[in-house]
Amino acid sequence: MLTAIRWLAGAAAAGAMLATPAWAETRVTYKSAKAGTSYYQMGVQISEAMKAGSGGDIIVTVEEGQGSVQNVMEVRARGGDYVFTTPPALVGLAQGGKAMFEGKGDPAFDEIRALFPIPSLTMHFVMSEASGVTTLAGMEGKTILLGKGSFGATEGEKYLGLFGLEGKVTIADAELSNAVAALKNGQIDGFVTAGSWPAPNVVEAAASAGVTVLSLDDDQVAQTKRTRLVIPAGTYAGQDADIVTTSLPVVAYATTGMDDETAYQLTRTFWEGKAKMAESAAWWAGVDESLMATITGKIHPGAVRYYQEAGFALTEGQM
Repeated sequence: MLTAIRWLAGAAAAGAMLATPAWAETRVTYKSAKAGTSYYQMGVQISEAMKAGSGGDIIVTVEEGQGSVQNVMEVRARGGDYVFTTPPALVGLAQGGKAMFEGKGDPAFDEIRALFPIPSLTMHFVMSEASGVTTLAGMEGKTILLGKGSFGATEGEKYLGLFGLEGKVTIADAELSNAVAALKNGQIDGFVTAGSWPAPNVVEAAASAGVTVLSLDDDQVAQTKRTRLVIPAGTYAGQDADIVTTSLPVVAYATTGMDDETAYQLTRTFWEGKAKMAESAAWWAGVDESLMATITGKIHPGAVRYYQEAGFALTEGQM
């Protein structure tokens, strides 16, 4: 009888050990932006933070993305382990079958749910000190590099029209990757870029060439219909005052196919690891509870559980 009890106990223990990996390790795919960009680097940092914060129980594989629209479109063929980043506005367009999603609607879009905000796409109007430009109006007659095909290029062109500068500035025919070199050798007077702040190319330009990052007034911000954002004084070399600019919020999303516990752990681990990430990458310092207001759709129930435990204020529309 004693032998039988020992055998049963051993079998139960072996069964428990065999069963452990099935629940102890959660694998997630995180899709953001092209390799080499700041947003891809953020994905790598999140992956490392998830592994460290969960003791290895959450393994995040970072996939190169081809853009926010494509990230949303892939929801149609992905499962519950898919996490992706995109502006909340695009999720709304997808769910409404509007703009670039017209004729491409899918019931899967209705299952998209937010997890947490990440650094916003932030507009920077960067002018060389030699240009003497300190306001947007002062850009008239100057040579500006907008780049091609990016959010910053499209947004920058829109702002030139909004503020009466269309046709009054010379647009440089060059890639944004050449902006700092072109600024230093005087080929351009300034450039427009959008990304997380501090933006690496703006940091480089400020340190090596000396620049003025322009501020928008409240009326100009209102005209853009974008989110107002303040870059604190001291962010860039020579920047003695806050910079008022605009931004496009970006959020990490999953779908209802993700179980509540996984969504909870991802969200909890992100917020608890954010301060550590900010030690090595300052752009995380700009992510705080205030960005929760930029999530215009529903939040995953598992994430909602974390936010309620942590005392975050959520709207009815988010739940």
